[in-house]
Amino acid sequence: MNKILLILISLIPSISFAASSTENLDLTSHMAGYIALAIFVLAYIFVMLEEFTHLRKSKPVILAAGIIWAIIGWVYATNGIPHAAEVAVRHNFLEFAELFLFLLVAMTYIESMRERLVFDKLKVWLISRGFSYRQLFWLTGILAFFMSPIADNLTTALVMGAVVLAVGAGNARFISIGFVNIVVAANAGGAFSPFGDITTLMVWQKGLIDFQQFFVLFLPSVVNYLIPAGIMHFAIKNEKPKAINETVDIKVGGILITILFLFTIATAVSFHNFLHLPPAMGMMTGLGYLMVASYFVKRQAPKEEESERFNIFTMVSRAEWDTLLFFFGVIVSVGGLGFMGYLALVSEAMYVQLGATYANVLVGILSAIVDNIPVMFAVLTMTPDMSLGQWLLVTLTAGVGGSLLSIGSAAGVALMGQSKGYYTFVSHLKWIWAIALGYGASIVTHLWINAALFDVPI
Repeated sequence: MNKILLILISLIPSISFAASSTENLDLTSHMAGYIALAIFVLAYIFVMLEEFTHLRKSKPVILAAGIIWAIIGWVYATNGIPHAAEVAVRHNFLEFAELFLFLLVAMTYIESMRERLVFDKLKVWLISRGFSYRQLFWLTGILAFFMSPIADNLTTALVMGAVVLAVGAGNARFISIGFVNIVVAANAGGAFSPFGDITTLMVWQKGLIDFQQFFVLFLPSVVNYLIPAGIMHFAIKNEKPKAINETVDIKVGGILITILFLFTIATAVSFHNFLHLPPAMGMMTGLGYLMVASYFVKRQAPKEEESERFNIFTMVSRAEWDTLLFFFGVIVSVGGLGFMGYLALVSEAMYVQLGATYANVLVGILSAIVDNIPVMFAVLTMTPDMSLGQWLLVTLTAGVGGSLLSIGSAAGVALMGQSKGYYTFVSHLKWIWAIALGYGASIVTHLWINAALFDVPI
């Protein structure tokens, strides 16, 4: 790999810029920038093809991040300003560190609740009620909508997807439509909460929108979900699945861990709103709650086998490390492209020439194709001058826009892997028109009911 990097760098002609140590070099029209951009595009093609190549998405973006910053470092070193590149990459590391610690704690809690069978209990309860397919369609969708703001859209989709698979065994049409419904519901529910999606978390941690201000997106999110759900409702036969008799008991400490998770969220919000400290500090405090609680859980469950006993470090190890490392690669890569000057060009083209409203609508459409995380990070890095209403609009569109295609959100990608072939890119594409109606209606709803916020500066 070192040889390849040296070859790439050797292709870059000598660069001489008149720049002080406080200025960034504009590399957007130079070979160094072209190579870095090509590397990122190639890496992201591999991310989008993960389903077919089985190459974990973190690997190409981490490699791309390293090569991009190596090119930047070489260019700045040859121009006598290596410190500028060092400061910039350290800033990217800090942004990732806060996001990483926040998500690591949240994932640890989710894995702990999963291990204590909290989610299995919910699944069995739904299955054993004797609901019809249409009732299950709405129950799983509504539960996904309201679970997502707390547990995040990915976890919510996996839990509800397991329910749909369990009750719809053999009914391919119900499973397919049920999965589309869950993706839309989870993404819509995640849009009005800082904890519902990675993009909302990024906006909140950036300090652009206060915690309580996210909730003005509740009605637009409801509209975004209800319109496609109402249309898909008529495609499901009003029949009852076969009854399933199964019982699950929550393990010792499951309820306590669930309560501590809610208390941890309250702690993170309090740290940010009242103490003006990073939310990640509040989440790490919440990890302390869980670590202390794990001691008492072990003592209260002496009858459990050694292999079944609750272990906090095992829960940490079960976090979605591929996802966490993927975020590192994306944040550092996009940060590098921004440092080269590309995000400034995009910002000029979108937010100055098109206008903020059209640009933010376009962000949602791009989120369906590229994934909303790099798109939102790019917007945050550009930091366009927008009102509170516009920042809420881009938060909404980036969150729900990923529902347009199955590859546009983590929830959709995860369910494609879980569905055993029942839910595919094509089966989701059949309903894109209904989802697009919900997408457009949610934007109109926000522009209407929150019109006053478009005059509120950030």
